[in-house]
Amino acid sequence: MTQAPATAGAPARPAAGPSPLDALRAPLTLRRRLLLGVIALFVLITMIVGLVSVAALHGSLLDRLDAQLFSAADRGRIGISGGPPPGGTLPGRNDASLVLSVPGQPVGTIGAVLLGDSVQSAGRISETGGVLDVSDDQRAALLTVAADGTPHTVDLPGLGDYRAIVSPQGPAIGFVIALPLATVEGTSAQLGLIIAIVALFGVAIAVLAGRRLIDSALAPLERVTQLASRVSELPLDRGEVALAERVPSGDADERTEVGQLGAAFNRMLGHVASALTAREASERKVRHFVADASHELRTPLAAIRGYAELTRRSPEALPPDAAHALARIESESRRMGALVEDLLLLARLDEGRALESLPVDLTELAVDALGDAQVTGPDHEWGADLDEEPVVVQGDASRLQMVVVNLLANARVHTPPGTTVELGLHRVGDKAVLTVSDDGPGIDPEVQGSVFERFVRGDPSRFRAGQDGPEAVAAPGTGLGLATVRAVVAAHGGTVALQSEPGRTVFTVTVPLAP
Repeated sequence: MTQAPATAGAPARPAAGPSPLDALRAPLTLRRRLLLGVIALFVLITMIVGLVSVAALHGSLLDRLDAQLFSAADRGRIGISGGPPPGGTLPGRNDASLVLSVPGQPVGTIGAVLLGDSVQSAGRISETGGVLDVSDDQRAALLTVAADGTPHTVDLPGLGDYRAIVSPQGPAIGFVIALPLATVEGTSAQLGLIIAIVALFGVAIAVLAGRRLIDSALAPLERVTQLASRVSELPLDRGEVALAERVPSGDADERTEVGQLGAAFNRMLGHVASALTAREASERKVRHFVADASHELRTPLAAIRGYAELTRRSPEALPPDAAHALARIESESRRMGALVEDLLLLARLDEGRALESLPVDLTELAVDALGDAQVTGPDHEWGADLDEEPVVVQGDASRLQMVVVNLLANARVHTPPGTTVELGLHRVGDKAVLTVSDDGPGIDPEVQGSVFERFVRGDPSRFRAGQDGPEAVAAPGTGLGLATVRAVVAAHGGTVALQSEPGRTVFTVTVPLAP
């Protein structure tokens, strides 16, 4: 791909990694959603119960305080109407002490005598029973109480909230009685604090208990998930598959939601097992047919090739057309013979027949195959990158040689003249790694994933050389060369991989070294 040149002097921007926000956006698991739902529901119920309880208690205490306020107002009315207390002097009807000195007035009671729009006298009962003076700001706050005969809440600077009521004594005279709300508010706040502490402990208990209950409820689902993971790792693509995995009967009880899932999963596994058994039976028949047909075709193909060679070598001169026809018959019979041999080999490998297992000098095989390739493809540039010491593996020498020959032939056939092909062989740990690379046009990415499948041929963008010279579609291959490579390498416990882009294609074969 062509990339735009970077701006001179611009620093390279590092690749953006996952941000903390990505973790927050990640979907929550079912367990977490259930746990959060339980906690949220518990907190909501606790808040509602707490608010209702605090409001009910606050209302009850406020009603009791209002009753006390009415009683204090009645006593104050008696005091201001009846004159000074026993043993006292009469300072005047506008003295607040007449309201506050009546027996029964609680500590903290504030009394004020009103004359028109002003406070003539005001005081507050102290904890020792004396009457303390009230500040001007507090007097001004008392004037804001509505003279409607009902209790009102008023904020007195420096003293806090009070419950106050105005009691008229004449056209222009009245008095105010106020009781502190500190006890009511303190009790309500204390109840709220207790409920909050209990709620915190309740949330902790709900988290622990909810997690245990949710884990217990989701355990069958986890077992079904683990079973599905084990089934997904089974080699179901080929060969005989024993799909005996099933969800236990305890987790497949259709009376529960998770049990319904387990039962459905068991039915699906049963259908899959039946399909795999039918597929294996069909593949076995095909393999037997291919093996039998390939074996039976060997003899007639050998006879065709033999008679064609015998006729061509006759001392009698043959017409040019007849000689060309015989040459084509020999060529096609050889190609058909190679196809039959490949099919027979693949059929035997599919049946699991064991190959020879002897020490094989892979270096010697690679050198011989490269020499044959140089003779076959003199219009290519050939190179080698081999370890100095011989690389020995355990396997079948003839089949491993076929692997190297097929990979070199694939590089020669699918690249134009002048292409450089390099054969590499090295030890990497306990593996032997053989590579065949070329600087040809590369393989189409859409084809790369299927090049090792049977009867898959390279796309036309890859150059192909026919037997009589380079052509676009002449002398098509059988599509079994790379499939045979993969099957033989797999039979040796190895792997084969492909990396290709325009200008470089690399086939990598990895097999275990000999012990």
